[in-house]
Amino acid sequence: MGRIVQKFGGSSVADAESIKRVARRIARTRADGHEIIIVISAMGDTTDELMDLALKVSPRPQSRELDMLLTTGERQSAALLAMALADLGVDAVSYTGSQAGILTTPTHGNARIIDITPGRVVRSLDEGSVVIVAGFQGVAQSTKDVTTLGRGASDTTAVALAAALGADHCEIYTDVDGVYTADPRIVPSARRIAKIGYGEMMELAAAGAKVLHLRCVEYARREKVRVHVRSSFSDKPGTWVVPQEELTKEATMEEAIITGVAQDRGDAKITIIGVPDQVGEAAAIFQAISEAGINIDMIVQNVSRLSDVSTDISFTLPMDDGQRALEALEAIRSQIGFKEILYDDQIGKISIVGVGMRSHPGVTATFFKALAEQDVNLQMISTSEIRISVVVGSDDVDRAGRAAHAAVGLDADDPALVYAGPGR
Repeated sequence: MGRIVQKFGGSSVADAESIKRVARRIARTRADGHEIIIVISAMGDTTDELMDLALKVSPRPQSRELDMLLTTGERQSAALLAMALADLGVDAVSYTGSQAGILTTPTHGNARIIDITPGRVVRSLDEGSVVIVAGFQGVAQSTKDVTTLGRGASDTTAVALAAALGADHCEIYTDVDGVYTADPRIVPSARRIAKIGYGEMMELAAAGAKVLHLRCVEYARREKVRVHVRSSFSDKPGTWVVPQEELTKEATMEEAIITGVAQDRGDAKITIIGVPDQVGEAAAIFQAISEAGINIDMIVQNVSRLSDVSTDISFTLPMDDGQRALEALEAIRSQIGFKEILYDDQIGKISIVGVGMRSHPGVTATFFKALAEQDVNLQMISTSEIRISVVVGSDDVDRAGRAAHAAVGLDADDPALVYAGPGR
C-alpha cells in the first residue's frame, strides 16, 4: 500500500480520550497496510498556556528560550500518542523536529524549513513502526538551536515531510469536515468545498482562513503535494487541495466563480502622517519595516491631510508585529521627517476569493453593495487576480462576512457541523 503523512491539530488531541481516539484511527489506517508518518500539534490550548506562563515570568521573554519552552507542547502529545498506539499493539516511535531531520533558518518564532534529512524516519518506517513527529519545530542549520516555525505551522511540517518522503499525499485532520466557503463558526450556512486548487487555497489562507497554514499551501504547490483536509471526528470525505489542472473543466471555465469568503481579525493598521512627497521616502519606510522582519499586506498612499506637498501612507500588518513596527518607524522619524504615526488594532479584513473575478466587475459591485446595505464602512481596498479584500472595523467583521457570503450565492441550506473548538 502507500505512504501517508497525517497531521492532527490541537483540538483533535485535546485530552487523553481524544489522543486514544486518534490512536484508534491511526491503527485502522496501519492495518490497511499503509506506512504512516504522524505530525502532531500540542494538546488543546497548551501553546497558549505556555505563552501565558512565559509572559508571567518575563514581559519580554527571550526568543530562543521561548522556542525551547513552546516546543515542549508538541513533544508531550507525540510521546502520549506513541504510548496510546503501543497499547493497541502498534509499534510507534516519537521524534522531535530536530530528531526527524527538519533543518531551518535561525529565526526564532518564525523559522523557515531549509531542508529535511529524514534518514532516521525512513529507518523507523523500514522497521515497521508508525513514526510520530512533533510539529511546528525544527533545528537551525547554522546555530543548532531549537526553532519554531510560527503558529499553526504543524501543517507546514506535515507537507514538508510528505514531500521529503515521497508520500502519496498528506492528510490534515482538523475539527471541521474540510475547507468551507467561510468559517462555519461565524457563517453557519457555509458549505464544504470538495476540491480546490492551490492558488485559491493560498489566497484564502493569506486572507485569514484558518483551516490551513499559508506556508503549508505554498510548500504543497511548489512540491506538488496533494493535501486532503479532513475531520478527525468523522469519516466524511473532506476537501482535496490539488494542482489547478486536476480541477474539473466546469471549475476553470471563464466565468465568475466565488470559492469562498475569509475573515481575519489578526491584523493592525499603521498610518504615517505627513511623509515628504519625495523620491525614496516610501522605500526608506518599507526598508525599515523589512529589516525588522515584518510582512505587510495592504498599502494605500494618499495626499496628506496636512499639506499637498506630503503624503499619508497606510498599511496593514500582523497585529503581533505592531510594537516592533512602531519602534522601527520611530527610529527613522527624524531621518524622513514625517509628522505622526497612528496605530489601529481594532480592524478586520474581509476577502472574497474566486477564479475570474478580475474580469467580472459585477462581483466587486455585488460585494460592496452587500457591505453597504449592512452599513459597513470600508477603510482600505486591495485586489488581486482572484481576490478582493477590504479592511473594516473589528465590530463589523462577522456581520460583513455573513452578508458577503450570502450576496455571492454561497449559502447552503443546512448548517455546517463544527466538532470541536477553534483550534487547528
